[in-house]
Amino acid sequence: MEKELREKVKEAARKYYTEVYGAKKNFAYIPPSGKLLDENDLMNMIDASLDMWLTAGRFNDQFEKDFAAFLGVKFALSTNSGSSANLLALSALTSHKLGEKRLKKADEVITVAAGFPTTVNPIIQQGLVPVFVDCEVGTYNIDASQIEAALTPKTKAIFVAHTLGNMFDMDTILDICQKHGLWLIEDSCDALGAQWRGKKAGSIGHIGTFSFYPAHHLTMGEGGAVVTNDPLLHRILLSYRDWGRDCWCKPGVDNTCKNRFNMQLGHLPFGYDHKYTYSHVGFNLKITDWQAALGVSQIKKLPSFIQKRTENAAYLSRTLEDLTEYLILPTIAEDVKPSWFGFLISVKPHAPFTKQEMVEYLEKNGIGTRQLFAGNLLRQPMMTENDIALRIKDSPLLNSRNLTEKEYAMLPNTDFIMNHTFWVGTFPALGENELAKTSAVIHAFVEEKTKK
Repeated sequence: MEKELREKVKEAARKYYTEVYGAKKNFAYIPPSGKLLDENDLMNMIDASLDMWLTAGRFNDQFEKDFAAFLGVKFALSTNSGSSANLLALSALTSHKLGEKRLKKADEVITVAAGFPTTVNPIIQQGLVPVFVDCEVGTYNIDASQIEAALTPKTKAIFVAHTLGNMFDMDTILDICQKHGLWLIEDSCDALGAQWRGKKAGSIGHIGTFSFYPAHHLTMGEGGAVVTNDPLLHRILLSYRDWGRDCWCKPGVDNTCKNRFNMQLGHLPFGYDHKYTYSHVGFNLKITDWQAALGVSQIKKLPSFIQKRTENAAYLSRTLEDLTEYLILPTIAEDVKPSWFGFLISVKPHAPFTKQEMVEYLEKNGIGTRQLFAGNLLRQPMMTENDIALRIKDSPLLNSRNLTEKEYAMLPNTDFIMNHTFWVGTFPALGENELAKTSAVIHAFVEEKTKK
């Protein structure tokens, strides 16, 4: 009876989806990013709702298994956002369970200022010192050739993102990490499915992070994941995600370790319930099974999503190639197969127009644009209005509130990106009509600005 009722509900919902959302969307305004949902996504969400299981359950178990398999990693943990995944990844490296390898207050972490703030925020939040290295124009990733000069005995980790799905120089960075014994966190929130020599972004370093916000390669609405191949890091990540507890039982399950009342940890009395024993100053960053149900459906379509993004980026690259006198189009490092989050364009300094003019023209004519997130994070109010200890490349320790143009000038490409770079959409809901319009509007703008 229950199964029949469930199928009737889903049948009605399927009809609702067809009537309300079934027609192909025509974009009056072409957004730079967005989700792509179908009736199977809705069916899974309804299934999860009818289960009446409000926390992570069977769908979450399935998603974590499917996601680990897609990436080729041993362990995947869902989180409530990509930003939370970054927080978990960095926090895990401060765990006492890592012994001498743990990150301690005032240790340094290599990163970049041209990106999303929640790659850098956890470094600051954990009392560590971010060390900013410049980026490359073209790939828009960290300039790996500058990293070694930025290292000191306090440097313990590298935490950087693969920019908009284009992977950074894995050869150089892996060599540096191995040579100097550094942790590597791959922020792959914008790069799900990107590959380096056949290995997927996020699966190569010690920890990888991902986001499932609607703008990303697959969506849970809100959601993310952290992955690793290291069993100890997996246990630590699980602890930090789940309140900091030492117990690894799933919700609704007890005594997985068979020693629930047979341990003595910390200064607690012997036999204190392991389910309520806490080994880290943790968080609660889990997702609901409703979100996981959407993820289970979305991941089945992920290869086609990535392929469509690849085709869309190739179309824009091909049709805008004739404008490279004035524009810089994305470049791809050797051995990298990107999974494009968006299509980056930079206006050359000698062009007879500015990025600002171009962006405003595109927006006025129905083409959505985005900045490369913070542009230069060091110039953002979060830095200029707070006393944050940092270094820039090989500088001494600096205070974020007191930076001058001399210090900003140490990251010239980061400032270039802030002033000259933006991106347009490649997400799967965009077809050739939308891409052709994007290309045509860009051409019309350049022609208007360069005609004699």
